[in-house]
Amino acid sequence: MPRILAIDYGAKRTGLAVTDPLQIIATGLTTIDSKELIPFLKKYFSEETVELIIIGLPKNWDETATHGTPFAEAAIKKIQKEFPLVPLKTVDERYTSKMAKNAMLEMGMKKKDRRNKKLVDEIAATIMLQEYLQNIS
Repeated sequence: MPRILAIDYGAKRTGLAVTDPLQIIATGLTTIDSKELIPFLKKYFSEETVELIIIGLPKNWDETATHGTPFAEAAIKKIQKEFPLVPLKTVDERYTSKMAKNAMLEMGMKKKDRRNKKLVDEIAATIMLQEYLQNIS
């Protein structure tokens, strides 16, 4: 069964998470420089079958755009152009970074490790994907 890939896109870094082949569990994949997203996806898609991409779309509580919204929208356009056969859905990413930091704290991670923004982005993508899986089941 194909996987679902989640993208927590940022201006500098992008966190990625993926489901297992049965689409039951979301697992952090990696964090990459945002400018490397398309080359990374090309390589990943050559090795794994992905049936859906979900990407977080930053919005304020009143549904207005945040400073990150234009970056995510530009990334969505690039992804759709490069991979037109892979469906893409946007999801609400509000508070996923805060939830990721709280999860790191609850896991007992050291303060130095909790400051690792790459890890925060990867965990945020994992949280988005796990929430998506819970909502579709």
